[in-house]
Amino acid sequence: MLRVTYLEARLPPPTLAPRSTSLERIVRERLSLEAYLRLYRRVGEPLRWDQRLTMPEGELRALLESAFSSIYVLRDSSNEALGFCEFDRGAFPHIELKNFGLVTDAQGKGLGPWLLHHSLQEEWRSNPARIWLHTDTWDHPAAIRVYERAGFRVYEVRDEPAGRL
Repeated sequence: MLRVTYLEARLPPPTLAPRSTSLERIVRERLSLEAYLRLYRRVGEPLRWDQRLTMPEGELRALLESAFSSIYVLRDSSNEALGFCEFDRGAFPHIELKNFGLVTDAQGKGLGPWLLHHSLQEEWRSNPARIWLHTDTWDHPAAIRVYERAGFRVYEVRDEPAGRL
């Protein structure tokens, strides 16, 4: 069993100061299946992410090519992907933050909150009713604090079998 925490935001995140000394950049991208899976593995393996790895290839490819998929990629000065923030807009005006994280080497440098805030501000431009997500006990220990600082509030906590996520 995993402890699953559901959070939602009904307002845009507080404004975050731009990273004026950073060489990194955030770009909304359409990743190829191969690039997406490479980044998903680099970010998700330490957290036991497997949802996208067990999806049929055709289904995942269709999802990535869909107008409902919105992915923001954090890249360093050599164009290496350091993390991503992925949204599912299929139930608009409700948007689900599906995946968010950084590769291990990029953690602890303030890049995660910057990526999350930037991505959320972009998604709020479409005036959703809310943006929601779930996180669980396998996620990064700082995840809930990062989400709460970005304006998310817990609305439900449940114990669920690991296979249901």
